[in-house]
Amino acid sequence: MKRLIACFAAALTLTAAGAFSNRRAPGFSLSDSQYRQHDGQDYRGKVLIVDIMQTTCGVCAKLVDTLVQVKAKFGDKLGIISVVTLPDNFGTADRFAMEHKVDWPIVFDSGQMIQSYLKVTPSNPQVHFPHLFVIDKNGMIRNDFEGTDDKSLTVDGLSAEVEKLLK
Repeated sequence: MKRLIACFAAALTLTAAGAFSNRRAPGFSLSDSQYRQHDGQDYRGKVLIVDIMQTTCGVCAKLVDTLVQVKAKFGDKLGIISVVTLPDNFGTADRFAMEHKVDWPIVFDSGQMIQSYLKVTPSNPQVHFPHLFVIDKNGMIRNDFEGTDDKSLTVDGLSAEVEKLLK
């Protein structure tokens, strides 16, 4: 009986959508430290994870290490973009990418992209790092996670999210 309850709870975790889910992913085109543009539309047809983070955030670093493993599992079927804003800069992002073996773009936002994804308004000015968005092949946000202590943000939990969208 305990196993049945645990399985049911795990299934609910995988099917539940975050507060910013079940809508079209806002468009963006942002540059990396080499001034290459990365556009969300370039990932249509793939599952895309958008990781809003800061390089000085310990939870963000732990999540990126998890994403490295998830990316290795799915290869080209999965796209990942990490998004940073001030106080991060080209140097901090490049060092972070090297230290954590990040092989996807880390792009720079002046705030507009993060605002549109997190629905930041004067009455809701909160931005918490990290925040992860799982976007399906058609550009719809299917789930999002605030990365403080979310139990779904494991290799197995994120792999299940990606596998569900690849079917």
